[in-house]
Amino acid sequence: MLLKTNRDKKYINLAINLAKDRIGLTGTNPSVGCVIVKNNRIISIGQTGFGGTPHAEVNAINNASEKVKDSTLYVSLEPCSHYGKTKPCTNKIIKSKIKKVVYSVDDIDTRSSGKSYSILKKKKIKCVKNKLNKRGSELYKSYFHLKTRDFPYVTGKIACTKNYLFKNNSKYISNNHSINFSHFLRYINHAILISYKTANTDNPKLNCRLNGLEKYSPIRIIIDKNLKIKENLYLVKSSKKVKTYVFYNKKNYKYNRLKAKGIKLIYCPIDENNNLDLIFIMKKIKSLKINYLLVEGGKFLTKEFLNHRLFNCFYLFKSNKISSFKKKYKILNIIKLIKKNFSKSNKVNTYLENDIILRHYN
Repeated sequence: MLLKTNRDKKYINLAINLAKDRIGLTGTNPSVGCVIVKNNRIISIGQTGFGGTPHAEVNAINNASEKVKDSTLYVSLEPCSHYGKTKPCTNKIIKSKIKKVVYSVDDIDTRSSGKSYSILKKKKIKCVKNKLNKRGSELYKSYFHLKTRDFPYVTGKIACTKNYLFKNNSKYISNNHSINFSHFLRYINHAILISYKTANTDNPKLNCRLNGLEKYSPIRIIIDKNLKIKENLYLVKSSKKVKTYVFYNKKNYKYNRLKAKGIKLIYCPIDENNNLDLIFIMKKIKSLKINYLLVEGGKFLTKEFLNHRLFNCFYLFKSNKISSFKKKYKILNIIKLIKKNFSKSNKVNTYLENDIILRHYN
């Protein structure tokens, strides 16, 4: 029989895994996982609903296989105790006569932070906090960032060959497994950002093409200082169906035509290097309630984001192919900047045959 502390770790681990499953899919609310245990049996699990509601605790209590009275509720984040779009989860927990609550991390939201613990204790509910706090804090790194910064949580991605070139003789550098992981990144991010050069050269769709997840394709954002984007691109033609933003600085004859096609054009000032101001862009994107941003930039845009230290994590896709393209397509300077920006890295275990994906983070 497991010791009580080991049982707590086991179930809080499960709650954290449930929360991890929906990172990026819960709107402005954090992704939370919940497990309810009674007589050493799991009687329910819950996750934050897509878009942010219902909350995980409410889903778990409502969907329990039996009455939750005298049970233990395990949750990845401190339950909310404030009124917002929904009633406080603490009210639901108290009303359900749950005997014990275990959670991993204190909420950073000042409306609930530390308050839920006191509320539950006053109602004679046993409360244990900071269980597997290190793992929980890692899970909520992006949520904490979003609560304290004016920028979205930005993930970078670039692919290269075995000899560090980002151009290859075939259409794709990576194999099918790596491509699927790339589409997974699109699935968990609210928006995807590229430059007009990438748009004009590749004519991409920028959607998620994983079976069943197509509806979670990201909003498209294009950086285009002088409105040089081609009007016959898929991104332009489909902009009335999929929200598409273009950040620009100078108008030309295309402005009204792009607007008529459904493109949402946002004026952006230039910085001291005569480029579009990335700080302005990041703040504007966050104000549009885009919390998770994926940047699939080319060499120049990726370098600019790295120089401004705007990436919160970065994925380097390295294939097993050798490219015969010119040396100007080498990304060794980007590799150096990645190592300068991030102190940690790990391999993403996705059974990629001979491809490697390195996740860089701090």
